[in-house]
Amino acid sequence: MIYVTKADGTKQPFSEEKFIRSMERAHIPEEFRQQALDHVKSNLFDGITTKEIYHHMSEFLGGHAPHAATLYSLKQSIMELGPTGYPFEDFISQLLQAEGYSTQVRQIIQGQCISHEIDVVAQKNTVIPTKVMVEAKYHNEPGIMTDVHVPMYTKSRFDDIKEKNGFTTCMIVTNTKMTSDAIAFGECVGIQLLAWSYPQGAGLADLVEKYNLVPITALSVLPTNARETLLSKGIVLCHQICQNPSVLDDLHLPEETKQTIISHAAYTCRNKEEATPQAS
Repeated sequence: MIYVTKADGTKQPFSEEKFIRSMERAHIPEEFRQQALDHVKSNLFDGITTKEIYHHMSEFLGGHAPHAATLYSLKQSIMELGPTGYPFEDFISQLLQAEGYSTQVRQIIQGQCISHEIDVVAQKNTVIPTKVMVEAKYHNEPGIMTDVHVPMYTKSRFDDIKEKNGFTTCMIVTNTKMTSDAIAFGECVGIQLLAWSYPQGAGLADLVEKYNLVPITALSVLPTNARETLLSKGIVLCHQICQNPSVLDDLHLPEETKQTIISHAAYTCRNKEEATPQAS
């Protein structure tokens, strides 16, 4: 039996069923799935890392279905939103807009004691209006976990600003995992927690799939300097390119390159109803 080493160092048996499900979620064309599985299996060895499996899969898709490769690399693409945490904050802002909130990013809020820079402020006009203070914890390596000190200091900041500014709840969002202590403390004090696979069935990965939130970092055809320019302007998702291709006009790209980017972005937007973001 072949064991795969995960980012946190734990090992689990290689599962063909799980691998096929990952291709289904990424909408890999059915005619390529068995070939892709065979290609990855031919490169397996005991202790292979998930990162190496991802590399072999990307290698196969690059030669056979380059458009589909964009959708296979969602987790890695979110990790490439760095090196600063700002694009991840913009990404979470887009996610919350898809959930029906209006959002603002990087707001300076005066509390009872001191002022705080809040990553995302999200509001929803429900029967009882909701105003959420969002702490976005971005990590660029999959093995890094959000520890208990994060919900502890988040709770302290929330307590300082909530009454003066009408906040009703706070939330922590991370693109990796949370420690068991972080989850226990967060739940105990009433913080909403959203990690890559937590809560089960409604984690960040599930919401990314639900709303088709594909980062522009998944577009291998997008030049690095163009990617950085778009991220600096708050363009973090492929559907933002689909909805407004003119965002590429100021990048001074060859027309052929621009059309290729639009084509790859359009592939990620197909077959799903796009969320219509509100102005942030």
